[in-house]
Amino acid sequence: MRDAYHEELDSISDSLVEMARLVGSAIGRATTSILDSDLKLAESVIEADQKVDDLQHDLEARAIALLARQQPVATDLRIVVTSLRMSADLERSGDLAQHVAKLTRLRYPERAIPHDLHATILEMGQLAQRLMAKAAEVIVTKDVDLALQMETDDDAMDLLHRTLFQHLMDERWKHGIETAVDVTLLGRYYERFADHAVAVAKRVVFLVTGEHADNLQQDIAAVKGVEGV
Repeated sequence: MRDAYHEELDSISDSLVEMARLVGSAIGRATTSILDSDLKLAESVIEADQKVDDLQHDLEARAIALLARQQPVATDLRIVVTSLRMSADLERSGDLAQHVAKLTRLRYPERAIPHDLHATILEMGQLAQRLMAKAAEVIVTKDVDLALQMETDDDAMDLLHRTLFQHLMDERWKHGIETAVDVTLLGRYYERFADHAVAVAKRVVFLVTGEHADNLQQDIAAVKGVEGV
């Protein structure tokens, strides 16, 4: 019975990894769709989000069944509860990738993004994909150090987000209000996607250590401060 129980816990972790890989792929393909105004690719991203939703619903059902049957405590309880929260972050990430693809569809056959912003959007899309790949790796390896590093990686996304706003506020902006709204929304989608990837990693930190990532980072900083004295 215990072997079957732990196999179920492992299968929940496997589902989380699959979700992370799916939404990472989705944000990459959605980025290509919006930069190339590729309607077919955008539609494939929109349709594929259903698989992410199905995985989340299945994971929730299995997790709730485990809670009811096994009544886990301590670490096992943390695994189940944290997995439920991670699945919500990943499902929301899939929605954000879908939003990018829907913006492609909305503006097709026109391009939603001006050429002078292509490089920034491409970098945001690539960074979002890398962050989610790291989140998947953290789920698999339970690497606390790697998880804590993702906060720094997210700073790069925040910087890119600010770069978009600098373009929008520039008096030389010539692309109109509609495009400005599109760019504002798009920047928010990528920024929130990155936040969810970091949140997944932070939840793994809690799962492994029983401590919240922010508190653990403060403790590490305090120890380094003492060592530097």
